[in-house]
Amino acid sequence: MDLETYLSSRLALVNHALERLIPSGEAYPQVIHQAMRYSTFAGGKRLRPILTLAAAEAVGGDPERALPTACALEMIHTYSLIHDDLPAMDNDDFRRGIPTCHKAYGEAMAILAGDALLTRAFEVLSGNAELPGVSPEVALRVIREVAEAAGSLGLIAGQVVDIQSEGVPVSTETLRYIHEHKTGVLFKTAVRSGALISMASEKKLVALTDYAGYLGLAFQITDDILDVEGTIEKLGKSVGSDEKKLKATYPALFGLARSKELAGEAVAQAISSLEGLGAPAEPLREMARYLLARDH
Repeated sequence: MDLETYLSSRLALVNHALERLIPSGEAYPQVIHQAMRYSTFAGGKRLRPILTLAAAEAVGGDPERALPTACALEMIHTYSLIHDDLPAMDNDDFRRGIPTCHKAYGEAMAILAGDALLTRAFEVLSGNAELPGVSPEVALRVIREVAEAAGSLGLIAGQVVDIQSEGVPVSTETLRYIHEHKTGVLFKTAVRSGALISMASEKKLVALTDYAGYLGLAFQITDDILDVEGTIEKLGKSVGSDEKKLKATYPALFGLARSKELAGEAVAQAISSLEGLGAPAEPLREMARYLLARDH
């Protein structure tokens, strides 16, 4: 399959839906909606929502039905980036090649924009119960899983341990915990949500969950590598910041060569997890392979 064409078509689908689902920049009070849209439409690969759509397709579902869930997850991801960039957290000036939200709109508005995106995401998820073929039980299960992934046992847990680990020696187990929660948990939830909305069997759900776990690990390892080897022009954000802040990363613990080997092993395991899903899961396989070649 042509992955570039696939990603481009799904990106357009997600962006069109996000345009509709996020309030207009003219809606009063304009500044908050403009800040929300500023960060959401600053660019980005839309990897998480595309994974949601691809997971739906992999189990024979209609990606259009998974679109609201996909967009909700992108809103949550964007909120996490806005807050992650704040001076109290990573204190980053650029994201996706433009000034971060707090640089463009001030810290107070950036915090509120993140809060608003997170809240809007759950409003959108609640609408799943009104979709044809989606039972209230399934809609509620998706809301519960997304809430757990975004909360103090998921994404926030990873951020907390990441902050606590700056400048101190960490074990491999702690590093893996940070990556599994700060990054991997949204990958896993994106894939599972697409499968759940598409009424996947438990067997297929388990396979996709395994895939997403390995994919999230591979993504974070390559992200760590890019912070060492990447450029601000391609990444759209500062490079070398992990080392400056003495953050726990795979290159810091294992070195670049071994980190690349670990990323390759994680990708191989992700692809192997999809063995029983056949041709409809090919986009998921290609997305895993893409991680090893990405430069942004």
